[in-house]
Formats: sequence, structure tokens, C-alpha cells
Amino acid sequence: MAIRLNIANHTANNSMPDLPDLNAVIKVLVPISDPKLGKSLVELDLIRDVTIKPSGVVSFTLLTDAEPAARQTLIDRCKATIKTLPGVTDVWVKVSETAAPVPPKPSGASTVSIEGVKHIIAISSGKGGVGKTSVAVNVAVALAEAGAKVGILDADIYGPNVPVMLGMDAFRDIKVTRNANGLDIVEPAFNHGVKMISMAFLIDKDQPVTWRGPMLNSAIRQFLYQANWGELDYLIVDMPPGTGDAQLTLTQSVPLVGAIIVTTPQTVSLLDARKGLRMFQQMGVPVLGIVENMSYFIPPDMPDKQYDIFGSGGGAKTAKELDLPLLGCVPLEISLREGGDRGIPIVLGHPESASAVALRSIAQSIADKVAELA
Repeated sequence: MAIRLNIANHTANNSMPDLPDLNAVIKVLVPISDPKLGKSLVELDLIRDVTIKPSGVVSFTLLTDAEPAARQTLIDRCKATIKTLPGVTDVWVKVSETAAPVPPKPSGASTVSIEGVKHIIAISSGKGGVGKTSVAVNVAVALAEAGAKVGILDADIYGPNVPVMLGMDAFRDIKVTRNANGLDIVEPAFNHGVKMISMAFLIDKDQPVTWRGPMLNSAIRQFLYQANWGELDYLIVDMPPGTGDAQLTLTQSVPLVGAIIVTTPQTVSLLDARKGLRMFQQMGVPVLGIVENMSYFIPPDMPDKQYDIFGSGGGAKTAKELDLPLLGCVPLEISLREGGDRGIPIVLGHPESASAVALRSIAQSIADKVAELA
């Protein structure tokens, strides 16, 4: 949600009532719906730039393309609702006529399932560098170790790193057959109990992929539908960072059982993570929970010590604010990085390490969440 809170510095005045905080303002606006879409203004991300002044004036931007009469009614409802909060003296509303988003069809309405694949899960992040692929690979391997049939689709077309982390960086023996309809069908690679397809198998190691959106969309669809995935309990999709073409293609192509958002405790990562999870929610895809990666650093020579390099508690706080489960916190260990570089996921290479224990627990939590939705 693109909502920002600004409270100007002021001298304390004991006679002034306590000011409401951002959560209080947003909470009271949740029941108010957009007149066209019939969904909460908050859910649709139509409330922006909330500011609370020391004088008790609350201001915000409302995105709406409603007719003038309906718009004024909406503004009046927002004002009256916010004025019920203690300490609020007035409410100022700035209206932007940016068109309200069209609500997507329910996940299964216009999507096509993959034969033999039971559950498709997107593992995503708002920004790069948060360890999303490490989480995706280790979760996939942990599920396979628990007895599930698992595949992983490396949908990060521009930066495909799954093969390295699964020990298949040198794999180039791609087998392609033709089905009865004359379509080329790719046989996924297989290692550590996981089937996998990646763009890295189709390009040279140092070759950049300079594709525009339509070509990227086509590649992802081919990886989804023109691969011999066979019978899978879970297909894990390692998404590129952000909220662009790849995310839209996936959500509009296949019925996702849910999405996992990976973040670090760092503020900038959490801000981007919120955008990413709102995108999935607006596309009608359930967000199964948040994974906080790099929660703290454990020195190899001092395993009893922890250092909060990227801050602490950010994932738990964000999960609480957004009413989502925190699926787990993964510490940063040298063995986690080494395992990724060597192609031996830490859940296999160092199964007793703190990171491996956390990742197996996260995999189990994901399986439990999926079972609840099945």
C-alpha cells in the first residue's frame, strides 16, 4: 500500500488530545467501499499519502474516477469516519482522478491449469538481493525431502540463478520432444529431488537477455505449458523482483494457490515487499505469508552470537500490520551462501544449521497453508 505517514515536529501540549496513528486512520477507512468496484478503498490501494498534522488535521489523497455526486458522497463518508477518531480536528481530502483499478477475475476464472500439477506457488519479493532464490530453492528441496513431488520454474528470465543453486549450472543437455499437437515439449532437468526449468539452460553463461515484455511473457508461458512436469504436488515459481510483466503473466496464466513474499528486516526491503504483496492481492492471489530472510548474522566461530546487520523485527511487524502470517525467519550464515554457490542447498549440506532448520520449518508451514486452502 502506497501510504505514507508524516507527523511534523511540535512542542508537546498537555491539553492537546493524543493524535491518531496511521493504523488507526487506515482501520476506520477499511469499511468504506469504492462505489464502482464494491471493494474497500484500502484494499484497492486508493488511499495515498496520509499526513497527520500536530493541529489534529488529517489529510490524504483519494484516487477515484467516480461521478461527481458519488465522489462527494465518498469524500463526506471518509471525512465523517476519520473525525470519529480522538484528536482529529479536521480532514482534508485531495482527489486524484487516476482511474481506479479494474478488479481481476477470480484466480481460476481465466487461467489454465497445468496437467498433473496440483499446487502452484509463487515465491516473490519487492526488490532484488533479499535472498528470494535461496529461499525458493531450499523450500523446494525441503518439500522434496519430506516426500513431495516438486518442480521449480525459474521465472527470473533476466537473472536466472536457480541452476547454480541446484548444482545444474553446467547442464545443457536439453531434451525436446513433440507432442500429438506438434508442440515442442521440454524435459525438465532434475537434481536433489526437484525438477527444474530455467532460461539459463538456453543461453550462454555471460549472454544477457534483452527482451521486451511480449517475448518474456511468451517464454514464461512456454515454460509453464510446454514442459513435461509430470505429476507434481508443488510447482514452485521463483519470480523476478518487482511487480512487472512476469508477475502479471503468471497470475493471468495459471491458478496460483498462493504467493510467498520474501523480505529482509531492512526498511527499504519491507517497503517494496508491501507493494509486491498488494499486487498479488489485487490480482486475486492469496498471500500465504511473509518470510524474513537475513534476519540476523551468526558468525561461524561464535555460533552463540547474533548480529542484526539489517535491523530486527521488521518482518514480524509488517506481517502483523497486514494481518498475514510470518512463516519464519532465516538467519544469515556463511554456510548458506557457500551451499548456494556450490549447488548444495543448506537443507542438504548442513541440515542441522539454524538456517536449514528455519527453512524446513517454513516449507512445512507452506505445506500446511496449502492444505488449508485445498
